[in-house]
Amino acid sequence: MATQPASQARALNGRTLVITRPVGTAGAMARQIRARGGVPVLLPGLSLRAADDAVATRAALREALDAELLLFTSPAAVRFAAALLPLETRASVLAVGQGSARALHRHGLTAQAPEQRQDSEGLLALPVLQSLQGRRVALVGAPGGRGLLRDQLRARGAHLHEVQVYQRVPPRLGPRHLELVRHLPADARVLLSSAEALQNLQAALAPALWRRLCMALAVVSSERLASIADAAGFSRVQKAASARGVDLLAAAAM
Repeated sequence: MATQPASQARALNGRTLVITRPVGTAGAMARQIRARGGVPVLLPGLSLRAADDAVATRAALREALDAELLLFTSPAAVRFAAALLPLETRASVLAVGQGSARALHRHGLTAQAPEQRQDSEGLLALPVLQSLQGRRVALVGAPGGRGLLRDQLRARGAHLHEVQVYQRVPPRLGPRHLELVRHLPADARVLLSSAEALQNLQAALAPALWRRLCMALAVVSSERLASIADAAGFSRVQKAASARGVDLLAAAAM
């Protein structure tokens, strides 16, 4: 298993790429795939919904905007937060990845984000998060996940305030999705950047369809996800440089 840098991106030459990103968020990647000569197939592994109690969540977010450090875990966290309140803050703003930083920029906020490893580990490596004793830190995201950010921020001494502005739930796969999996070509690539999405798809697909999906090459965004994909049944796994679309597509073109 090797890592393919985006700088070595090549044409996709008619290859089918399965996009597992949440419902309604795959449009930009699908356009990139078509522009490079590939065939996008949408097989969402997650569906995103607003938090159930909008009033309580809005109050929690208002408190978070008064923190010293304000962390956003994803572009979805930015989108759902901005739907509740204007994102006006004097806090130092951080984002797990460049996609989240761009989303924040669209709402008038400049965010610091890791350049290379765009995940929780990359964010935690930033100098500003090394010593947090007594500092007020707010974490904006969704329930679930690994909990690494939460645990490490507290371990470093932060007074942590969590705001769960949205929730991730399993998607509803219809007959069209099942037919797409049933007829996937042998050289298809499955783009994976979420362990939760992978697990939801495995639960949603009948065993025969899951085996069909696992015949494709899994293009994953991290070593951790590579191990999960391997354990789930993918016999071929290719690691991308990051979860960014450009890096996933570069790895898929190999």
